[in-house]
Amino acid sequence: MDIPTQDNTQTLAKGALRLPKSERLRHRTLVNRLFEKGEAVYAYPLRLVYSVMSAEEVRSLFKTALPSDIDRVQFMITVPKKKQRRAVNRVLVRRRIREAYRLTRLPLKEALMADGSKYLSMAFIYQSDKIYDYKDLEPKMEKLLKRLNDKLFSIPADNQRE
Repeated sequence: MDIPTQDNTQTLAKGALRLPKSERLRHRTLVNRLFEKGEAVYAYPLRLVYSVMSAEEVRSLFKTALPSDIDRVQFMITVPKKKQRRAVNRVLVRRRIREAYRLTRLPLKEALMADGSKYLSMAFIYQSDKIYDYKDLEPKMEKLLKRLNDKLFSIPADNQRE
């Protein structure tokens, strides 16, 4: 997962690196479901809690129709007040994590879109008392998303013959 540069930015679709509001995980029912039944992947100082649901499962969580502002891949970022006491530092870390995610999410998102009607909810939780630079967070984000991609789209050992 390379960070787009001047040379390879031309090959990306226009606006592919934008982070639309529909990718933010905001609905209480989806957040509750994520933390109740989600699985976790670690790459210190980040922890990723994720939950994969079918379209029917997502629809069943809402009393009325599925809201139109829900994307197939949604994420949220939490920086606990217990770890970072100052709001300025929490915001700084949140921005760095969001930028790392924005630049490294495309392979996972494309694989999920090609797969069909799955919905993915994710929460990135910052676990350190120390404030890491972006250059330290970005490889950890790549590692997390690669592990997630491998877990979601790996072929079980039984079916690997041939």
